Amino acid sequence: MTIQGSMFIGAHEVTGSNGQVFGIDPATGEQLDPAFGGATPADLERACALAAEAAEPFAALAPAKRADFLESIAEKIMALGDDLIVRVMQESGLPRARLEGERGRTCNQLRLFAGVLRAGHYLDVRIDPALPDRAPPRPDLRVANEAIGPVAVFGASNFPLAFSVAGGDTASALAAGCPVVAKAHPAHPGTSELIGRAVRDAVAAAGLPEGVFSLIMDSGHAIGAALVADPRIKAVGFTGSRRGGLALLEIARQRAEPIPVYAEMSSINPVVLFPRALAEKAEATAKAFVGSLTLGAGQFCTNPGLVLAVEGEALDRFVIAAGEALTTLPAQTMLTPGIASAYREGVAALTGHADVEIVARGAEGGQHGGQAGLFVTSAEAFLAHRELQDEIFGAASLVVRCPDLATLGTVIDALEGQLTAAIHIVPADEPAAADLLPRLRAKVGRLLVNGYGTGVEVAHAMVHGGPYPATSDARTTSVGSLAIARFLRPVCYQDMPEALLPDALKQANPLGVPRLVDGAMQAG
Repeated sequence: MTIQGSMFIGAHEVTGSNGQVFGIDPATGEQLDPAFGGATPADLERACALAAEAAEPFAALAPAKRADFLESIAEKIMALGDDLIVRVMQESGLPRARLEGERGRTCNQLRLFAGVLRAGHYLDVRIDPALPDRAPPRPDLRVANEAIGPVAVFGASNFPLAFSVAGGDTASALAAGCPVVAKAHPAHPGTSELIGRAVRDAVAAAGLPEGVFSLIMDSGHAIGAALVADPRIKAVGFTGSRRGGLALLEIARQRAEPIPVYAEMSSINPVVLFPRALAEKAEATAKAFVGSLTLGAGQFCTNPGLVLAVEGEALDRFVIAAGEALTTLPAQTMLTPGIASAYREGVAALTGHADVEIVARGAEGGQHGGQAGLFVTSAEAFLAHRELQDEIFGAASLVVRCPDLATLGTVIDALEGQLTAAIHIVPADEPAAADLLPRLRAKVGRLLVNGYGTGVEVAHAMVHGGPYPATSDARTTSVGSLAIARFLRPVCYQDMPEALLPDALKQANPLGVPRLVDGAMQAG
């Protein structure tokens, strides 16, 4: 399939004229054809206008038909075949096996939300029938979740499929009944065109209003900023840097109608090694840790960038084993030259820190390679130097030696919000773990035992979020079926005539959804 250098304003394939965007092969720095023109303000105006026109009919579409639409997107993505995988490899430097798995995850997310729509629980229907004989009388009250309106989605650099044009934010917004205006990440414009074409074609095949989906390119930052500022946009999904997320939050805050920005920003994902577990399996734990740390060149938001443990012989064994495992590993190509440069700067800051010791470095790489690194500091230094908490996006991690578990708890209290925390325990550690878990729980969205946060299952019970600055709203998740809640709002109908009620709230329950009626759950 030939890539044209196109974006999609509703059903229309458009060549932008506001500057140029090129894909870059991150392994070589080579510019990839074709050139992509950036969207103009007029392009953005048209995309947002179409989304606003589509909002009401799309929200009113029967959930089963939206489910069919989501499944159609998945089918059309798979139909792109190897052309998609080859282009993503060129633009990201990621290996084929990783990207084939990510394509499967992307399609499975769409199918997951199709199942959510058919089950109907997302509507959270509650009915309190009128009690006219009560003193005072109770009116008839009915509530259900409804779509909030058009959503802006910003593609991420590290997951060019699963967190991009048709990734989790888009899938959950479309499932909620919200039109999407997606902004392609500049690192993968060709990938974005291919996926955008698949979504555009699925919209047409389903007979939906064309404004249900648009894809724009931005040659700088102005169009993305204007997208968030547009009054027709009602929410934003973003995965990226803290700087980028905070910039979008500020734009949204300054609007005449402020809107939620669901931003996933930064996390170092502490790993807590409890004493008995460390004594029993220091070497095995170290090997698994290094595998997680260097997976995908460490370019995961759940990468284990911090290790906390009580100092002693067992921790020494862990550090030595981890250093030996890491030293043998080759540098891996990073996603973009900019990410590679930022990684080198972060590692250089750790290397030059007076209170940080270098344990080991992986093999050196070229200009765009990420050389892994393991570092050690004391709890005292970590608590004294706020900058040691800064995320380094790549395969670098800092081990903090604590004199005792009490100090380790103090270090946990000083942490910023995180996406994940992992504890490594054996049964003998459980009393100590029970003491620290409430403190960890206050900091994270997901707690793991004897594992690492890398590897996020797309499932109903998954939470991929956490307190600030891991995300901008700790009450939400960007992965799993709960992600749909970000793009819904409850609307209550009081004493509304049956004919005017949404189908989900009608007495006959034509959608067959589960409902809480006068406090008792009724199956659909």
